Amino acid sequence: MTALTRLAPVTVDPRALGKVAVLMGGHSAEREVSLMSGSGVLAALRRAGVDAHAFDPAERPLWDLTREGFARAFIALHGRFGEDGTVQGALELMGIPYTGSGVLASSVAMDKVMTKRIWRAEGLPTPDWRQVDSVAETQAAFDALGAPMIVKPAREGSTIGLTKVTSREQCAAAYRLAAQHDPEVLCEQFIAGDEVTCPVLGSGAAAQALPVIRIVAPGGNYDYQNKYFSDETRYLVPCDLPAGEEGAIQALVLAAYRTLGCRGWARADVMIDAATRRPYLLEINTAPGMTGHSLVPMSARAAGLDYDALCLRLLADAALDNPLPAVRRGEGR
Repeated sequence: MTALTRLAPVTVDPRALGKVAVLMGGHSAEREVSLMSGSGVLAALRRAGVDAHAFDPAERPLWDLTREGFARAFIALHGRFGEDGTVQGALELMGIPYTGSGVLASSVAMDKVMTKRIWRAEGLPTPDWRQVDSVAETQAAFDALGAPMIVKPAREGSTIGLTKVTSREQCAAAYRLAAQHDPEVLCEQFIAGDEVTCPVLGSGAAAQALPVIRIVAPGGNYDYQNKYFSDETRYLVPCDLPAGEEGAIQALVLAAYRTLGCRGWARADVMIDAATRRPYLLEINTAPGMTGHSLVPMSARAAGLDYDALCLRLLADAALDNPLPAVRRGEGR
């Protein structure tokens, strides 16, 4: 497999997509990033001629979507209550097609521990880990996994609550910080090497891996600030990896995506061990960022699809896991 050279924009009548809700904001710790993503998506859809409207589930009942006649939803929510299957389930009940993965895949992908269990069971490489629920268990994980070790909430994103632990004495503070955001805490073996990410568009056999992006953050610290607000982080696309590595990573990410049953789009984060050049899957994001610093638009642009065309393509692919017959939705009576 090689990097895509060209992605064709979808041919769709924007008016045929109906009234569209761009879900943004929400209740999660990633609310600020979600508002930035949603604002960008909203502007892009409107430029394309879509009847798009901002909708913040933290400020109004989700059921207003049916009362106000929305036909589709673009999910620009990040984190829990938006990326974890909860909103997806509500949209399923309302019969409103939405972007991204369905209920099960969204729920599993949000839980880093469950994701790693499935990947490991399927023979896909992911760093060793321990799930912990106390300082003592975090210290035991450090003894087992070695230094450095990553401690993070199991169901958060954007590096929120994450600590890179280099000594046993740091375990207590690292555990408490992670546990502030989620009672489920993940301790993960640190992989030193190149940090890359690879988006996927589409579903099933038609899913396609986009060009790999290599991330070079200041001091190797790709934290919340360097992800969303710093202009010092460098994103290399083409990634300039050794021959054959990009294709291998794309194949691995596609396998990870399909194994979890993802659809629509997602982005997987991968570390390449500096010594062995073996790639390790870290996590997969089923509602990736769409901000000015976000990675999916960057990769899509390298494949010939600009931001506006990407948003329209994702919206056109909106779907339901289990569409109900019209009569069961209360229609045709």
